Amino acid sequence: MKTTHYGEKNVAITGVGQSEVGRPSTKTAMQLTSDACFKALADAGLTKDDIDGVACWPGDNNNGDAFSPIGPNALISTLGLKVNWFGAGYEAPGPLAGVINGAMAIATGLCDHVLVFRTITESSRRQTDKTASALNNKTVGRDSSFFWQWYTPFNVRSAINLAAMYAQRHFHEYGTTEEQLAQIALTCRSNAELNPNAVFRTPLTMDQYLSSRMISSPLRLFDCDVHCDNSIAIILSRKDIAKDLRNPPIRIDAIGSALKQAWSWDQIDLTGMAAIDAADMMWQRTDLQPKDIDNAQLYDGFSIFALIWMEALGLCPRGESGAFVDGGTRISRSGEMPINTNGGQLSGGRTHGLGYVVEACEQLWGRSGPRQLANQNVAVTAAGGGPLASSLLLVKD
Repeated sequence: MKTTHYGEKNVAITGVGQSEVGRPSTKTAMQLTSDACFKALADAGLTKDDIDGVACWPGDNNNGDAFSPIGPNALISTLGLKVNWFGAGYEAPGPLAGVINGAMAIATGLCDHVLVFRTITESSRRQTDKTASALNNKTVGRDSSFFWQWYTPFNVRSAINLAAMYAQRHFHEYGTTEEQLAQIALTCRSNAELNPNAVFRTPLTMDQYLSSRMISSPLRLFDCDVHCDNSIAIILSRKDIAKDLRNPPIRIDAIGSALKQAWSWDQIDLTGMAAIDAADMMWQRTDLQPKDIDNAQLYDGFSIFALIWMEALGLCPRGESGAFVDGGTRISRSGEMPINTNGGQLSGGRTHGLGYVVEACEQLWGRSGPRQLANQNVAVTAAGGGPLASSLLLVKD
């Protein structure tokens, strides 16, 4: 038994909200953000006057860039919030950093209710700039992203070039096959068929996957997440007051945020990424084990990332994720470890991290409609690729 009572165990998720998923949306980034925030507040049974903290990742760090067009300052001003703490910033353990930072603000007594959000409008931006991407936007005048200067001379112009490196190494080291990798895309599409908010809901076959365009070998078109315009909001509350709110509290049982290797996309464990460090930390902070997980919402910005997260989290042995997903049965909604039940980012849309938390909560609350799984009590969410990695173990109290 773990004798240390870690601070995140005093924090619960009490409400979630999601805007429309547009491709593109006709709404502005702030309209999408406001929609998600007011839905989350209503879901928790709170008003904006109850919110005393705001967090997101990465924040408005590039004057409205589509990767993150809204930060805490803009949201606080627009909604008229009065907060005791707020924060954001890119240098953190990936897309779940807003949840982690918000939880720590509550655990240290700074706040009672923190509004965490993530807005992205990459689909709209691509209407006017087909080259727009999170990577390209970091190569010009961005001292905090110094490492990109070493990649672009070698024509690393897209994140898929980096992700393909991990996939190729996994294929080489462990014998993973393209048919096994395809099961991530096929499973996500099958789940998205039951999600009315998903971008792609038409069936996807193995033949369609294998005949799709190769983007960066061995990754194909259907191995890439789907850009969209969207905002997600999550309400974190102090656990002792969460029990009096509208939904049963979903406790954050453990956080994984460690980085014990270089902050680099190529000078790290190429078959494990920083996911290894984050997952190890998370399991050290809980008495639960991988066998206790009822559903796993795993980062699939590229399909290979989901395989790597499975291994890092101990859902299957290291190097055996290809065999584990072979045929798709184990990771299906009726399998032993259902994953990405809302369609993930490959079919549901690139909500970039927080979408996994929303789906985990919906499953734990039993609100997922036709894709609802039975007997859901423990979920894991994991987000990030390369040196960006963090995870949350969520438990329905």
